[in-house]
Parts: sequence; C-alpha cells; structure tokens
Amino acid sequence: MASPPVDTARFFVALLPPPDVQAQITAIKQDIWQQFHSKAALNSPPHITLQPPFTWPLDRLQALEQPLATLAQQHSPVPIQLSGYGAFPPRVIYINVLRQGPLMTLQPAVMDHLETHCAIVDAVAKRRPFAPHITVGFRDLKPAAFRQAWEAVKDQPFLAQFLTPSLTLLRHDGHKWQIFSEFLLSRQNP
Repeated sequence: MASPPVDTARFFVALLPPPDVQAQITAIKQDIWQQFHSKAALNSPPHITLQPPFTWPLDRLQALEQPLATLAQQHSPVPIQLSGYGAFPPRVIYINVLRQGPLMTLQPAVMDHLETHCAIVDAVAKRRPFAPHITVGFRDLKPAAFRQAWEAVKDQPFLAQFLTPSLTLLRHDGHKWQIFSEFLLSRQNP
C-alpha cells in the first residue's frame, strides 16, 4: 500500500534589511511595477538570498529549523552595504550589495550546512559565484521595459548600511514569500 503524500512547501534562506531600508526598497519595487509593469519583485520582502528556494516536507520542519539555529549561533551579525544598481540583462534589476568578508563567508556556510544536515543542494547555485543583490525588477520585466527601467535607475544613487542580526527562513504561501522564522546570528566576537 502506498504511503499518503507528504505535504511540502517552498522555502529559502536570506538576510533581510531593517524595516526602514525595506520600506525604501519596496517603494522602488512599486515604482518599477507602476512604470514598467514588473510586479514579481513585490512577491517577497527585500532580501539577499543565501540559499535559493527548495521544497521541504512540512512534517519535518524541526529538522530544517534546528540546523539553521545552530548555524546562526556560529556567526556574528552581518554588516551590509548597499550601493547603486546593477542588472542581470534582459530581465532583472537589483540594488548592489557590496561583497564584504562576513557576507561572503556566511553564504557558502549556509549552503554547506544545509547540504550536510538537510541534503538541500542547489546545483546551479553551487556552480555560480555568489552575486549578492536585492532584486527590484524581476523576470516578468519584458525586454523593452527592462531597457527603459535600466536607463531610469542605472545612474540613480542608492546608499544604505546596516547590520543584519539574523538569518531568515521564508516560506511561499501559494501567492507570496512570507517570513516563516528567524535565527539570531549570536556569535560574540572576541
């Protein structure tokens, strides 16, 4: 007799800016939606992806959250600097995240930890160098609209600095990505 199907959900792991910076970035996403008809970036809070989306059984949430909590205890809060805009032509526009040591150390640690403890592997992400960014115009941006949006923002200033105190696990609710749980980055520097 076959086992009943296991309910699953989609998740990803990210760093989120503080609420004031999220509000600024969400306003930019809304402008891009209104001016260039790209709404997909509004389906998640502003974030820096550390582990791309994956599917996980809902009856095994503790087996996902416990390793993330353990990993977070091994890392300090992460300083983040945002500076200007970048693009992955022909569809994605983002806010640049400077590649600083703590962030560039944390991202592979997250992926390695989840592979070791949860068997979560994103083969594409493993082959690519980590390019930290915060998306403001996404895949639903048509190529002509992309060119217009890129011209509109590419030389615009955007500067922000903050300390990110936690890893965030986001879950897709069928419509949007929502914050599911947070894990304090609690390692004390000597």
